[in-house]
Amino acid sequence: MRIAFHGAARTVTGSKHLITLQNDTQLLLDCGMFQGLSDELTDSLNSSFGFEADKVSYLLLSHAHIDHSGLIPKLVKEGFKGKIICTAATRDLAMLLLQDSADIQRSENQQHRTQRGKQDEVLEPLYTMEDVSKTAELFEVICFEEWVQLQEGVEVYYTNTGHIIGSAAITIRVTEEGQTKTLHFSGDVGRYRDVLLCPPQPFPKADFIIIESTYGNSLHENQFSTTDQLMKWIKHTCVEKQGKLIIPAFSVGRTQELLYFLNQLSLEKRLPEIPVIVDSPLSYETTQVVKKYPALFNERLQKVLEIDDDPFSFPGMRFTRHVEESMQLEHFHDPCIIIAASGMADAGRIRHHIKNNVEFERNTILLVGYCSPSSLGGQLIHGDKQVKINGQEYNVHAEIGVMRSMSAHGDADDLARYLSCQEAASVTTVFLVHGEYDVQQDFQKKLMLKGYEQVLIPEMHAVCGLNEIVAETA
Repeated sequence: MRIAFHGAARTVTGSKHLITLQNDTQLLLDCGMFQGLSDELTDSLNSSFGFEADKVSYLLLSHAHIDHSGLIPKLVKEGFKGKIICTAATRDLAMLLLQDSADIQRSENQQHRTQRGKQDEVLEPLYTMEDVSKTAELFEVICFEEWVQLQEGVEVYYTNTGHIIGSAAITIRVTEEGQTKTLHFSGDVGRYRDVLLCPPQPFPKADFIIIESTYGNSLHENQFSTTDQLMKWIKHTCVEKQGKLIIPAFSVGRTQELLYFLNQLSLEKRLPEIPVIVDSPLSYETTQVVKKYPALFNERLQKVLEIDDDPFSFPGMRFTRHVEESMQLEHFHDPCIIIAASGMADAGRIRHHIKNNVEFERNTILLVGYCSPSSLGGQLIHGDKQVKINGQEYNVHAEIGVMRSMSAHGDADDLARYLSCQEAASVTTVFLVHGEYDVQQDFQKKLMLKGYEQVLIPEMHAVCGLNEIVAETA
């Protein structure tokens, strides 16, 4: 058995890890799209998997976020015909996100052709809506906490990670030549005191662990002060400055959290009577999916549901469903809150809102999650005084705010707690993925101090023979 790391290796995007068994069965953990890097690097990484799609036997999908699912239709386009194993909520969300991704690629392709002319080479979409339709036929739903046999000698077990609705960690039990080894892939680990979701579950004893490390060297702010922090930004921007509060937010997870906090402020009669616009058809659709799975909500939210049948809606809030509605917001100058995707502001309608509002001091752009340094959101957090949007430079005069309490990723303490169900001395190797290299190096030291003897940080496309590791450490 060997594993190759074809994404989220010393970076936080493009999750993709390929396990090859002795009988040539291939298990792919996630098939994510690279996002938020430079345009040239992103295009290069997304254009080639580093492996042959038609040789993959099973795709084990941890959750629906595009950096974990976004290249599945390309995998299908290039010949993958196996099963896509995931939870029901992940299937529902992934189909929405993949359809949206195909539509964005089609739109961007048309825009580039218009701008450059027919004589210039234009990058073709990675996949089309037809490829997404073919992908839909391959999903097979799995329940949490049930061992499922994929084939003789290969079993999988999914546990809830509390990252987004349906998110799972994946444990694989493989028997080869009479020996059984267990490998665990964390996917993205949520927070133990998440506002909406149940905490991450313990997972079976594992010989090898692949764990994300996004916040492996830092601690989050107390998220239960988020409501008050958000209220301060609303009052400061919309009441005192009479401006617009522009919030980039991922359609899945972050948008629902924001709506929940705003609903709380509304119930407490603290929210000013200003419009709250969620400018994203995708956010509307994903919010409906989230509502379908109340059993995955935590106890606190279950109690809220006893008195409020829709914790994501309140007076003054509306979703925009059509392009015309979105375009009209450019001419709306009264104080308001606009929430739009994407969270890193590297695609979607949020770029238009930032473009239209970033040059005015009365407005605030509030970043509420991780942004890669090269993304538009990352540039704003860094303090860049000029940003380029759709090929045009804009001066940054709007106030830039950051709220670090809303991350859906566990911090260093959460990750340590997540691993606490294991005996460090019994784990042969821990592989760190989905993190910036300097963060991973810090997390590596922390884990070794906790007794994990071998903690590796694989490079992109690195291949590791797990049997050789066992032999070396025996």
